[in-house]
Amino acid sequence: MEGFHGNLVTVSPLPGCLGDTQFCFRFRQGSNRKSSLGCFLETADRDAPLCLKRDQGHYYGYVYFRQVRDKSLKRGYFQKSLVLISRLPYVTFFHSLLKILAPEYFEKQEPCLEAACNDIDRWPTPHPGRILTLPIMGVVIKVRIPTCYDKPGTSQLVQSAQSDSLVSIVLPTIHEVDLFRCFYPVFFHIQMLWELVLLGEALVVMAPSPAESSDTVLALVSCISPLRYCSDFRPYFTIHDSEFKEYTTRTQAPPSVILGVTNPFFAKTLQHWPHIIRIGDMKQAGEMAKQMKVKKLKNLKTLDSKPGVYSAYKPYLNKDEDIIKQLQKGVQQKRPSAAQNAILRRYFLELTQSFIIPLERYVASLMPLQKSISPWKSPPQLRPFVQQDFMKTLEKAGPQLTSRLKGDWIGLYRHFLKSSNFDGWFRNRRREMTQKLEALHLEALCEEDLQQRIQKHTEVEAVDLVLKLKDKLSQAEREQLPVRPGTLAKLQAHIEAVILALPEDLQGILHKPSTP
Repeated sequence: MEGFHGNLVTVSPLPGCLGDTQFCFRFRQGSNRKSSLGCFLETADRDAPLCLKRDQGHYYGYVYFRQVRDKSLKRGYFQKSLVLISRLPYVTFFHSLLKILAPEYFEKQEPCLEAACNDIDRWPTPHPGRILTLPIMGVVIKVRIPTCYDKPGTSQLVQSAQSDSLVSIVLPTIHEVDLFRCFYPVFFHIQMLWELVLLGEALVVMAPSPAESSDTVLALVSCISPLRYCSDFRPYFTIHDSEFKEYTTRTQAPPSVILGVTNPFFAKTLQHWPHIIRIGDMKQAGEMAKQMKVKKLKNLKTLDSKPGVYSAYKPYLNKDEDIIKQLQKGVQQKRPSAAQNAILRRYFLELTQSFIIPLERYVASLMPLQKSISPWKSPPQLRPFVQQDFMKTLEKAGPQLTSRLKGDWIGLYRHFLKSSNFDGWFRNRRREMTQKLEALHLEALCEEDLQQRIQKHTEVEAVDLVLKLKDKLSQAEREQLPVRPGTLAKLQAHIEAVILALPEDLQGILHKPSTP
C-alpha cells in the first residue's frame, strides 16, 4: 500500500457491539521502529494542512468490526475485525474504504484482501490538491486531498463530470467528522469544550460505544481547526494500551491528553481527572437536547451517571447564546444534519480565527525587514516572542476586532501561552519564518555578480564560496525553501561559473559529488 501506506490486519475483537460498527484508535510508534516511507511521506506532507500532516510518533488504526449471532459457533457469535493501520488522519476516507473491504473479507477471507492490496498498490500518491480516482474491488472512489492553500472553512467539492460514469463514491471530505452529531449530547457546553481543547486540558470522554468515543474525541480535536491540536489524543483507549498506567496514575497531575473510553472501569480509575464528558447514545438529533448545567466531579460515580460535562472549570469567555439558539431552531425546523454541521464548523472556525489573528499579527512583526538581509552576511535572526509585548497589542488589535464575544480574553491568552498547542503553533511559525529568511537570503545571493566578486579574492576564498553555495543549494532542495521560481537554477549556474573560473585541478575536485 505504497500510495496511502497503510497495513491491513485482522484481529479478534471486542464484545458488546452487535452488528457492524466502525471506529478508530491511535497508538505510539515503538522507539526502535523506523518508517520505510519517510521520503514519500515528506513529499505528500509538504502542502498538506497542519491537521492532515503525517503523525510523526503515532499510527492510526481504522476498524470495521462485525458481531452477529451464530449458534453453530461455540461462543454463539461470529465476531471479527478488519483494521487498517496508517500514519494519515484520513478518517472519513479510510472508514469509507473499510466499508467496501470488510464485508467482502468476512465473506471471502484472505484472497479478497490480496485483491484489494493489488488495487491499492496501483493508486497514485496522495499529493495535496490533487483529485484522485481510486479503483478498489470493482468500486471507484473519487476524492480530493486538501492543501494548506485552501481557504479555511471552504470545501473544495469534487465536481462530477461526464467522464465519471464509472465513479461509484464521491467523498466531499477525507477527514472531517460530523461535529453537530458528536457534540449534540452536550451542545450547551460547546464553547467551554472549545476552551478546554484550545488550552490542552486533560479531558476524558466516557461513551457507550467505541464509535461514539472515537467520533467525539476526533470532533474535540478538530474544533480548534485551523490550529493543530498538539497534545496526545486517543479516540478509543483501553486498559490494554501501553500508556494505561502512565495515564491513570494518581501520583501526578493528569497529562495533557484527550481520552475516549467505554470500559466502566475508567469511571473509577479516571474520576480524579479535572474534566469529564459523559455522553449517551448518539441517536439522530430529532428531539431537543436538554439544558444541562456543568456538574461537579464528585457527582460522577459510575459510567451510568447521567450524560453531561463534569468539571470545575470556569470559562474565560461569556457564553454565546446565539449559536445555541441557532442550532436549537435548526432541530425544531428539522434542518438537515449537514447544514447543522456546517453552522457549527463555521462557528468554531470563526472563534479560533478571532483568537489566533492577534498572535499571527504579532509574530509577523518579529520578522526582520527585508532591507536588513545582506547576501554576504548570515541571514538575520527572528526577534524573540515577548509575552508582555504581545499582551500590549491586544488593547487595540485584539480579538474584539473580529469577535462579538466578551469576557476575559487576556486571561485566555495567558493560559494558552503556557500550553502545548501554543508551543506547537509557535515552533511551526518560527520554522516557516526562518525558512522565509533563508529563501530571501538565497534570492539576494542570486542577484549578485559572483564572478566579478571572486576576481578580488584568492583561490582559497573562491573555493570556500563554492562550498558555501553548494551547502545553500542542498539546504534549499532538502527543506523545500519557498524561493521564487528559477532561483535554484540560477544559483546552480552561478556555482558552475565560479568553478569554471578556477584552475582545472580545482575544477575536478569541486565537480565531484560531495559525500554525505
